[in-house]
Amino acid sequence: MRIGELSKRTGVSPRSLRYYEEQGLLTSSRSDAGQRHYADTAVQRVFLIRQLFDAGMSSRVIATVLPCVDVPGDLGVAEETFTAMMRERDRIDADIAHLIEARDALDVLIRANSRHRAELSTVPEPAAQST
Repeated sequence: MRIGELSKRTGVSPRSLRYYEEQGLLTSSRSDAGQRHYADTAVQRVFLIRQLFDAGMSSRVIATVLPCVDVPGDLGVAEETFTAMMRERDRIDADIAHLIEARDALDVLIRANSRHRAELSTVPEPAAQST
């Protein structure tokens, strides 16, 4: 199938599909005219790539995970994939911890601002000066 058909079947833009190829995540053959042609299996591959991106993985990490799909019976590849996924999970856990700390710091500032606003609302307006 050509890139437009793969795009239509997966909901992924042709630009993204070309990017996947540049990153070594997806392969195609070329016609004599230079048009990309994909095997029917590319549809499932693109869905998997999208799942991995949705899980927060970068294209570099995805490239380390995909060989597990390509060579499913290789224990070494499976171990490398497991290690890469665990590293990514640890990175996400660290990001979550950082976001929780940032949210907690923001909550402190919100409480301080709320108190300040409450104090300002109880201060009488200055009287207008007569000239």
